[in-house]
Amino acid sequence: MKIHTNMPGSLKPFFLEELEIAKNYLSNKNFTASWHHLERAHILGQPYPYHHTLVHWKMFLFGIRIKDLKEIVGQIPRLLVGGIKSFVGEIPVGNTGGANVPPLQKMEIPAELQKIIDEHK
Repeated sequence: MKIHTNMPGSLKPFFLEELEIAKNYLSNKNFTASWHHLERAHILGQPYPYHHTLVHWKMFLFGIRIKDLKEIVGQIPRLLVGGIKSFVGEIPVGNTGGANVPPLQKMEIPAELQKIIDEHK
């Protein structure tokens, strides 16, 4: 078991960029594009407790913003246990983090994100 605490400094800019892009799309009411970038941020931040929890918080707020009760309710357990699962290294790798997918389902990581992850571990 590998315990994760801090995201590598070289990975943070990629993570923060995804959040910023999501925020920009959200402010322009392009909800589909915003969500896509939240999912990408989730994949990058998932192994790290703080970043994993932060993305679920952003997803929760997204659900509130678009008045999606399923997303709001679905994010609550993810907020409560996501960071803990990251800390102990028990994450479903590649999971995109939304209530539209089972929380423990492993998923394939898009190739360009896998490359970023591999280069900045």
